[in-house]
Amino acid sequence: MNVLVVDDEPLEIEQLSFLIKNKYPDWEIYTAEDAVEAKQIFKETKIPLSLIDIHLPGQSGLDLCEYIRKCEIKTSIVLITAYQDFSYAQKAIRLEVMDYLVKPVIESEFFQVIDHFLESNPDIETKSETINKVLDIVREDYNQKLQLPDIAKRVYVTPAYLSKKFTEEAGIHFTEYLNYYRIQKAKQFILKKPEWTLFEVAERVGFSSQNHFSNLFKKIEGMTPSQFKENKYD
Repeated sequence: MNVLVVDDEPLEIEQLSFLIKNKYPDWEIYTAEDAVEAKQIFKETKIPLSLIDIHLPGQSGLDLCEYIRKCEIKTSIVLITAYQDFSYAQKAIRLEVMDYLVKPVIESEFFQVIDHFLESNPDIETKSETINKVLDIVREDYNQKLQLPDIAKRVYVTPAYLSKKFTEEAGIHFTEYLNYYRIQKAKQFILKKPEWTLFEVAERVGFSSQNHFSNLFKKIEGMTPSQFKENKYD
């Protein structure tokens, strides 16, 4: 997966790059020291996640965010700043920024943000052909019984290798990814098919137990499927 780090301080770029590479060695990191360099990268490369410092030379990080939204570039944005200023947070919300970190970046908080990104973006892409095949299998057969050993056979690798490789490249364990993907599909069905019962929704996304489905939905979304449905159709 591609990540862009935009900061005019080389040490900050080095720190964030180190944190990412240490946990996700197969992720590709692109760097830019100003908005001009960042815009060029966006033109040439698909960037699912962007870490952008607010205080950049020339155009600010907020200006860059406005450019991203205006051009409809599909990237999740995390703004980083040395100042705790509520006005920045307000602008960040307006620009639909995914998250907001204050320098010095704390490792635990940083990885909470990364986890949030991974949970919110089940359609991740990787560099490995094997893992991309696994993602394709999940997207096509998510409503069927999927277990890692069976998928490993389908892509001609061992389960142990696939488990390790998937976590390294995707940044999330296979079972967690499958669950997140199924819950996102469930949300789509709840919105598009209001006449379906929650039991039907659970079955359609691959859960044999409605109780397990409801518990997992609440764990991931912070509310039960019933509450989600009520909130959307109030």
